[in-house]
Amino acid sequence: MDLDGTPSAISVLRADRVGGDTKTKKSRRALALPALVVEELKRHRVRQATQRLAAGEAWQEHGLVFTRDDGTMLDPMRVLRGLRVITGKAGIGGRWKVRELRHSFVPILSDGNVSVERIADLVGHPTPGTTQTVYRHQIRPIIVHGAEAMDAVFGSGDPSG
Repeated sequence: MDLDGTPSAISVLRADRVGGDTKTKKSRRALALPALVVEELKRHRVRQATQRLAAGEAWQEHGLVFTRDDGTMLDPMRVLRGLRVITGKAGIGGRWKVRELRHSFVPILSDGNVSVERIADLVGHPTPGTTQTVYRHQIRPIIVHGAEAMDAVFGSGDPSG
C-alpha cells in the first residue's frame, strides 16, 4: 500500500483463497484510495507504531496493516465482531457480514451515477453483467424515477414555484 504516492493506492494482488490467488486475472489491480481513507490509514500507522513499541519483543512483523496487539493476523471472527461494533454504532444494525460491504459499495456508487462499467472495473468483474445482475441493488426504489419524471413534466406541485 502506497500512502505517500499521488494518487495513494492499494494493490490487489492476492486473495485469501486456496492457493492465495485472486478469483480472476482482472481482480489483480491497483485502486486509488479516497483522501479520507488515506488520512485515516496514516493515523492508523502512527497508532500501530505505538502498539509495536508497547509489544516490544513480542511483536511479530508480517507487513500487515491491521493486526492483533502482537502484530499477528486478525482471525475472521475478530474482524466480524469489529465490523458489527462499527455498524451498530453507525446505526445501521449489528448483524452485518464482511461480504455485505461489497454488496453495499456497488449500489452506493450506482446511486452516485457511476457507470456500471466503471463499477465493474473497481470491483474486479470481468464484465459489467455480473455487477449489474448480482451486485447492483438499487438503494432508492425505482419508483422514485417515475415521480421525478412526472415532477419534471408537470411541475413539483408547489404553488409558489
